[in-house]
Amino acid sequence: MSIDKSKQTAEEHGKCMLTRRKFLMYSGTAAAASSVITLNMFPGTAMARDMQAEVTTYPRMLVAKLSELKDNQPVDFNYPDDGPNSQAMLVKMGVQGGGGVGDDQDVVAFSYMCTHQGGPLQNEYKVVDEHRVLGQCPFHLSTFDLRRHGIIVSGQAYESLPQVLLEVDGDNVYAVGIMGLLFGRVDNKLAG
Repeated sequence: MSIDKSKQTAEEHGKCMLTRRKFLMYSGTAAAASSVITLNMFPGTAMARDMQAEVTTYPRMLVAKLSELKDNQPVDFNYPDDGPNSQAMLVKMGVQGGGGVGDDQDVVAFSYMCTHQGGPLQNEYKVVDEHRVLGQCPFHLSTFDLRRHGIIVSGQAYESLPQVLLEVDGDNVYAVGIMGLLFGRVDNKLAG
């Protein structure tokens, strides 16, 4: 049975045509339905399995003496090794900081490598009122807040500065670990 299209009215012809609005509505509904179906088909719990956590141990390294630290005068050191991108700084900020050690919880340590593209942050420690920052990075002006675990304050970086974890034993300040990944490494500890 053949339909003579020349005798079709505009209304009859419009029944088989999609308007732009209907097309968008139908395609959006189809996309939403397929994503819901996909999520429900593979929730992951059926394939979940118990795994042992990997514990990484870092060397315990003496980096400073509390009695020798001066407020806002950084002490440079390398940690966790002398390999690439291991340059770090320890500073007694004179104000409490996240992860700080010492009587006033004001001694902190951080990597000197910007997390964006590895720009050097040596000689970029600044004190402004109660603020303690490291930056601006010479590459793209990233600045990090040392009072709040090295979070990014401004610039292109999207990760906090790796914070060197410290421990005090008497007058000695030891580096004992790193929170975060050092720039340019896939593992903070180089294979020995």
